[in-house]
Amino acid sequence: MAADVPTALTLLREGELTVHGQLTDASNAALYCSVALDGVSALCVYKPVAGERPLWDFPDGTLAGREVASYELAAATGWALIPPTVLREEGPYGSGMVQIWVEPDPHAPPLLDLQDPAGPQQGWLPIVRAEIGEGRTALLVHADDQRLRRLAIVDAVLNNADRKGGHLLSAADGRIYGIDHGVTFAVPGKLRTLLWGWAREPLAQEATEMLRRLAGELDGALGERLRPHLTATELTATRARVAELLRTGRHPEPSNEWPSIPWPPV
Repeated sequence: MAADVPTALTLLREGELTVHGQLTDASNAALYCSVALDGVSALCVYKPVAGERPLWDFPDGTLAGREVASYELAAATGWALIPPTVLREEGPYGSGMVQIWVEPDPHAPPLLDLQDPAGPQQGWLPIVRAEIGEGRTALLVHADDQRLRRLAIVDAVLNNADRKGGHLLSAADGRIYGIDHGVTFAVPGKLRTLLWGWAREPLAQEATEMLRRLAGELDGALGERLRPHLTATELTATRARVAELLRTGRHPEPSNEWPSIPWPPV
């Protein structure tokens, strides 16, 4: 269903939402649900605004809107990296974000690994050295995968402050989806991610072409779709991040002013 975007969006916006349980490891209220309309149904996640915990660095009650804005921006790239997501004004517990459920493929190759600290194996890129107990260390690495590289660019534009390993889902259709985008679009630089393997490397041509398109769309229809969920200052900062990526022509590098790795990382 995540790949059938028109059907998924209609279901999420208009279908009957039924709550089946709560995802207990989520930091904010996240409810496991189904949504049904005219004989078509799908599983989804519903995050009511009323269940958002206050944060010191994001305005109260804005996380659901940031999830929707993240989906809209990611959809505009053409890379389908975030499952279809909408904001429903009415739900069992009030307004909130609703997103198609993506079931991880248990047979998909791993995206993260712990390897010998001397250096990553072929096909892997280093993130950070980690202590694994009893005085031992290992190198935390992520796959050198074009899908992850695309997501790293999208995260840089979103200013994603929480790209954990658990927020990367390998689906049975061969796609990788990123989830949990409530702490995005801050004005100060807050990029905190595990996808640092391409730091300072030149952008791929497809990324440069996408960013040029995105810059135009942010000044047009995409900007209008984001406007209900973000402040004018946040929209301006988003345009500036796109412009900076195009100016440097490189993947960003970790900042000394903000922790670069989320905690817990996985």
